[in-house]
Amino acid sequence: MEKADVARWLDDYVEAWKTYDPERIAALFTEDIEYLYHPYDEPVSGRDAVVESWLGEGDHEGASARDDEGTYDASYAPVAVDGDVAVATGTSTYFERPGGPIDRIYENCMVMRFDADGRCREYAEWYMKRPDA
Repeated sequence: MEKADVARWLDDYVEAWKTYDPERIAALFTEDIEYLYHPYDEPVSGRDAVVESWLGEGDHEGASARDDEGTYDASYAPVAVDGDVAVATGTSTYFERPGGPIDRIYENCMVMRFDADGRCREYAEWYMKRPDA
């Protein structure tokens, strides 16, 4: 993986989250993905389970509730890529309502491992809420 490949994947990740399109979500990950919403969670294992968790279905440790359309945006960028491992940082911004004021902002750091086709096979995220937002 190159930084440009990871940047494209991150853009696709944000678009998948904004649309909640199951096919877009699934296209990001390998069949055997291990996905951690927090580094201390048990992983959500398998593509179908990750899609389910993103859609707010099932009982997956660490999964958040599904966001209302238009109340979320994000900007992430890779900061380091070493072979199939990438680290990215960025912000997730939540709005009170579509077009409304900002409710909260999170600073994010993600560590990902990719397969040869550019699909993520391991994902872990660390995030914290900005105290001033």
